[in-house]
Amino acid sequence: MTSLGLPLGSVILAIYYTLLAILALFGLHRLHLVLLYFRNRHRQPEPPEVPGEWPVVTVQLPLYNEMYVAQRLIDAVCRFDYPRDRLEIQVLDDSTDETSELVAASVADYRKRGFDIHHVHRKDRSGYKAGALAAGLEKAKGSLVAVFDADFIPPPDFLTTAVPYFQEAEIGMVQACWVHLNRRYSLLTRVQAIMLDGHFRIEHSARFLSGCFFNFNGTAGVWRRQAIEGAGGWKNDTLTEDLDLSYRSQLAGWKFLYLPELGAPSELPVDIHGFKAQQHRWAKGSIQTGRKLLPRLLRAKLPLKVKMEALVHLTNNFSYPLMLALSFLVFPAMYLRQDHLRSVLIWVDIPLFAAATGSVLLFYISSQMTRGGRWWKEMAFLPALMGLGIGLSANNARAVIGGLFHRGGVFHRTPKYNIVKKGQAWNRKKYRAGRSLSFLLEGFLACYLALCLGLAVYFKMWLSLPFLYLFFHGYAYMFLLSALPGRTGGSLELKPADSL
Repeated sequence: MTSLGLPLGSVILAIYYTLLAILALFGLHRLHLVLLYFRNRHRQPEPPEVPGEWPVVTVQLPLYNEMYVAQRLIDAVCRFDYPRDRLEIQVLDDSTDETSELVAASVADYRKRGFDIHHVHRKDRSGYKAGALAAGLEKAKGSLVAVFDADFIPPPDFLTTAVPYFQEAEIGMVQACWVHLNRRYSLLTRVQAIMLDGHFRIEHSARFLSGCFFNFNGTAGVWRRQAIEGAGGWKNDTLTEDLDLSYRSQLAGWKFLYLPELGAPSELPVDIHGFKAQQHRWAKGSIQTGRKLLPRLLRAKLPLKVKMEALVHLTNNFSYPLMLALSFLVFPAMYLRQDHLRSVLIWVDIPLFAAATGSVLLFYISSQMTRGGRWWKEMAFLPALMGLGIGLSANNARAVIGGLFHRGGVFHRTPKYNIVKKGQAWNRKKYRAGRSLSFLLEGFLACYLALCLGLAVYFKMWLSLPFLYLFFHGYAYMFLLSALPGRTGGSLELKPADSL
C-alpha cells in the first residue's frame, strides 16, 4: 500500500470503529432499559379509589382531512362511560376537504342527543396540531384534558380508568399504552407493532418505574390543565409538540404516570410512505426538542440518572446518520484488514456488532414477552425488523440533520384509511403520503452493498458476508417497498424542501 494509502486506511478504520463503538453504546442502552424494566416491574401503581366527585374533562380530537376515520373516533368518544354532565368534547377540525361536512353533521347529531360536543373549525392550520390544541384549550371547560388522534378508538372505560389517578395533586399527565387494530395486516404493520411494543412496553415502563422522565405520545393520554399551562402551553417550534411539552412540564415539577394495562387501540400506517413520513417527523422533532431543552435540563437540579436518561432519550436518533455512514464504510474497513480479518472480527467487530444489534434484538424480544400469550411467534419477524431499522437510516438521517439546523417545519400528518383487516385495500383511497427523495439513496446503497457482497466473494472474505448482507437486506427491502408501483398506489409525490 502506498504511503498515501496507509494514513487514509488508518483514518477509515478509525472512523469505522468510532461509529461502531457509539452505535454499540446506544445498543447497550436498550439493554439497560430492559434490565431497568425487569428490576422495577413489581412497582406498578395501585389502582385508586373512585373519586367522590368526577372532575370535568375536555376531550380534544385534533383532525386534518380524516374522512375515513373521523366518524369512528367521534362515535368511540361518545361511548365513554364517564358522567355525561362532566364531559366536554371538542372536535378540533383543521380540514380542507369533505371531512368538515361529515364532522359537522356528526356533531349536530350528538348535540341533539344531549352531548356537550363542539365542532371547532379553524380556517388555517397555523401552528398545526399544537395550534389546534392551544386554540381548543382557550375555550375548554375541563380541569383535565384528554387527547386522541384520528386513528384511535379509545375504549368506553378509558376516562373512568385514567381520571382517578389525578386525585394525587402532583400528577400532571397519565399516558395509556398503544395497541394495534391492524397488527396482522401485513409484514410492514407487524414490524411497526413490534417497534412500538418496545417503546411502550419497555422504554416507557422502565423510565416511569425507575423515576426518570418519559413523554406523552401525542394521543391516548390525559393532562391536568395546570400542567399544560404552567409549562408554557403547546408550542409549534418543534415537530414533536408532545415531547416538548412533556419535558417542559416535568421540568416544572409535574409527575407523569404510565398505565401499560390501559390499552388504546390505534391504526398503524399501511403505506410505506406514510410510515416513513411519520418516522421522519418523530426523528426530526426529537432532535429539535433536544436542541431546545437539553441545556436547560442538564442545568436543572435533578438526579444524575434522570439527566443521563433524558440525554440519551433526546439524542438516540443520532444513531441513524451514524448507521448511514457505517453502511458506506463497512466493506472498505473489512477490506483494509483482510489479512487479519478472522482475529479482528472475533475480538473486535463481533462484540461491537453484538452490542449494537444483539442488545436491540433482546430489547424487542423482551417487549414481546411482556405481551404474554404465544409471544415467541413474533420472533419470526425480527429479521424484517432489523432490516427495516437499518433501511430507515437514510430517511431518518435527513430528519436528524434537518432537526439540527431548523426549528419547526411542516407537520405532515400520517394518512389513515380505516384499514383494520387483511384484504382491505388502501391504494385507491383519497389520501397519499408524499414519497421522499430518500428512496433514491436507499436504492443506491442497496446497489453499492450488492457490489460489496460480490467483491467480498471474489476476495474470499467469507466472514464479512453476514455483516454486508445485513446492511444490503435493510436498504433493498426499504427501496423495493418505496419504489414498486403496486405499493405506492399513486403517482410520484415529493415532499417539499421544508420537510427537512
